Amino acid sequence: MKYLLLFMTFAKIGMFTIGGGYAMIPLIEREIVKKRWMSKEDFMEMFALTQSLPGVFAVNISIFVGYKLHKVKGSLVCALATILPSFVIMMLIAMFFAHFQDNQVMIRIFNGIRPAVVALIVIPCISAARALKLKYWQLVLPAITTILIWQFGLSPVYIVLAGIAGGMLYTLWLKDKLRKLQI
Repeated sequence: MKYLLLFMTFAKIGMFTIGGGYAMIPLIEREIVKKRWMSKEDFMEMFALTQSLPGVFAVNISIFVGYKLHKVKGSLVCALATILPSFVIMMLIAMFFAHFQDNQVMIRIFNGIRPAVVALIVIPCISAARALKLKYWQLVLPAITTILIWQFGLSPVYIVLAGIAGGMLYTLWLKDKLRKLQI
């Protein structure tokens, strides 16, 4: 029964979250906290941890929750439940895509969904910023990054490389500053 509840919970999340990935965060958080599988604070810590892992965020977080609750079997059940609805929906769309790819009603439906997906991605970012107690000045770098990617078409690869270089320079500067304070 415990595995069925896990499966149904994550299958519901996978089925009713359009946009996947980050768009699933509010629903995952609500379900996990509501069922008292995890506190909001623990969820935020897990959220930060799973962002550093490679792979699809929603799958990573479902694996983490499943493992926390029921070890390996729980993580497998949660991962499968998260992936399965999207897989089935994509297969159905692929089967019928040729029939409705030029249908104006379908085009309007998908265009109408886009703003909702953006909102579902922005809401967890704001929630995480509040939980981390970020100051407004700490949002400057993400804002600049967003502008560079969207407005100027800069590849995210260059942003990551610049971040690495900036982090290295900052570390060297800090080491030098600490060394001068010790002398």
